[in-house]
Amino acid sequence: MSRIAYFRVSTEGQSIEGQRKALGGNFDKEFKDEGVSGSIRAVDRPGFSELLSYVREGDTVCVTAIDRLGRDALDVQSVVRGLIGKGIIIDVQGLGPIAKGVGELVVAVLAQIADMERQRIKERCEAGRAAARASLAANGRTHKGKASLGRPFAADASAVAQWRKNNVASIAETAQEFRLSAATVKRYCAKQSAKD
Repeated sequence: MSRIAYFRVSTEGQSIEGQRKALGGNFDKEFKDEGVSGSIRAVDRPGFSELLSYVREGDTVCVTAIDRLGRDALDVQSVVRGLIGKGIIIDVQGLGPIAKGVGELVVAVLAQIADMERQRIKERCEAGRAAARASLAANGRTHKGKASLGRPFAADASAVAQWRKNNVASIAETAQEFRLSAATVKRYCAKQSAKD
């Protein structure tokens, strides 16, 4: 009867340390998926797949939130049913241990709420993009005053390429001069040479 922790963060820049601290430690084994999108089914994540191979009847799997267990309500419910069916207890921070019966019902409701909230966030993002596109078409600026959709350019590509050409500079020297990454300098110079 092992206590097992599962952690997941969506991007490489995020850390599982917050989740580890929230759960408090004292685990027999930990599994993690770092930089793995929540849109990927739990069983297709490398860390979670290892967890599934490791757990045995009587073990407890601990997570900070129900959405760590799946990509949507159906995936969460499938994972929870699969684990409970193997005789494994799922301990969700703030909810406590989930086992057969009422626990399954609570998880189903919470998974639906989490799924609904993700859909609402997606809708709000799309509404914001639509407003930005409409404003950009009408005024030449987005509704937030930006000159384009997406990230602003770090520098003028033609100026970077011209400076590099005039100074017979390397990619690294040009990157240092304009405080850009080497990849950005390469992209700007390639874009400019394609125009020439």
